[in-house]
Amino acid sequence: MDRIEFIERLQRALAGGVNSSQVAENVRYYQEYIDVEIRKGRSEEEVLTSLGDPRLLAKSIIEANKRAGVNEGTNWNYDEETADGAYETRQDRAFGGEKMVRMPTWLLLLIVGVVAILIIGVIFSVISFIAPILIPVLIIVLIVNYVKSR
Repeated sequence: MDRIEFIERLQRALAGGVNSSQVAENVRYYQEYIDVEIRKGRSEEEVLTSLGDPRLLAKSIIEANKRAGVNEGTNWNYDEETADGAYETRQDRAFGGEKMVRMPTWLLLLIVGVVAILIIGVIFSVISFIAPILIPVLIIVLIVNYVKSR
């Protein structure tokens, strides 16, 4: 693994566990650390080996932020690399042992649509209740204004 791949894996592993500014700060720190160590005469491979797995490094950063009360990210911890080289995201089960699941867009739109229809229905029912009183009052006011103007 080279420095670019290390930084990409670190960034991807940090992405859901801490906020974006903390991701950028940590990525910048490790980029500078690698550069400084290489300038000191160490090889890139040696520096990356001493840092270890970027996913485990990210996990420890996320855990440290949680302990410090700085966790402003989501509940995603880090990515696990599967045998075929893909990544599978693990979730923190802090909410009563239940997984957090994202709501599908179509369901969200359906709920918003139903709520909008209910609100429109309530508005029209209020208008239909007030209209028998309001219309005669408006007609009387118009007639009085017409008679006064003559």
